[in-house]
Amino acid sequence: MPIRVLLADDQKLIRAGFRALVDAAPDLEVVGEASTGREAVELARSTRADIVLMDIRMPEVDGLAATREITADEDLAGVRVLILTTFEVEEYVFNALRAGASGFLGKGVEPVELLAAIRLVADGEALLSPIATRSLIARFLTEPDDEPGTQTAVPLHALTGREREVLALVAAGLSNGEIAERLHVSTSTAKTHVNRAMTKLGARDRAQLVVMAYRAGLARPPK
Repeated sequence: MPIRVLLADDQKLIRAGFRALVDAAPDLEVVGEASTGREAVELARSTRADIVLMDIRMPEVDGLAATREITADEDLAGVRVLILTTFEVEEYVFNALRAGASGFLGKGVEPVELLAAIRLVADGEALLSPIATRSLIARFLTEPDDEPGTQTAVPLHALTGREREVLALVAAGLSNGEIAERLHVSTSTAKTHVNRAMTKLGARDRAQLVVMAYRAGLARPPK
């Protein structure tokens, strides 16, 4: 089954370029296009997309608000959002994470990197380098969370010792392959540990796992 991609951008020409690129990949398929944040939320529900390529600056509802609405909807639990914007501003990056996005890219990214990013996010990984992950999550944690009902406690008691170890490595920005090498296990075993930790902690993806690791004290912000 191809990865189902929804394009959300207010510029038709940009959407056309993304569609041509994505549809040319044999394992990817564009299932819809949205020109506003509101349309993006509606189409995420109706198309059952796997990935939403989301611009930030859009009319009616911006990309961050649309992302927040998608990630908060239990019926859309399998949908992941990849922010793709012209404005690579740090403020946007950690606000995107707070909204529940699984990745953040600038529109100047190379085509092959964009396709790889879609596949990576669809596989449940966060599209952030180790340095970016640590710096952005550190700032994320120092920001007051204004969302009502937000839980800050992380139930580490639900994890095994190995799963805690894996969680700390995820927070350090390591990929499944790098975790496997560090722990002298297979990549599939490392992925299984990551997935179990996500399930037990109720995390949507690796980005949220990183946040939880910092909150639980398994990782420390860089000095």
